[in-house]
Amino acid sequence: MSGIPDAVPRRPWRPEHGPEPTVRCWHGAGRPALLVRSSGKWRYAPVHARQDYADGSVAYQVSVDLLGDTTATHQLYTWPQPGLRIAHGPRDIDADRQRWGTDITGQPKTPRRR
Repeated sequence: MSGIPDAVPRRPWRPEHGPEPTVRCWHGAGRPALLVRSSGKWRYAPVHARQDYADGSVAYQVSVDLLGDTTATHQLYTWPQPGLRIAHGPRDIDADRQRWGTDITGQPKTPRRR
């Protein structure tokens, strides 16, 4: 046993949580991916969006097969946490930084609202 806990999902944003987060999306084959710890195993999870909250926290929305039964679901996870790891960054990290101001490796520039 590795001692690493399963990833804990985050609740989606609601107006009573404060200002709406800035959302950045990735589409197609160039998207980054995380490894999500679920049921004691690491699961590959393509990233669909990054959400930057006013309090400085960051969350990633991913598609992940939580049980290993080929049924993928969308989950939102706060970054960082022990049950998440980077599988790979976006296909073109430099272009992603230029377009969105940051990338999955956590190298921020000044974020912009779309």
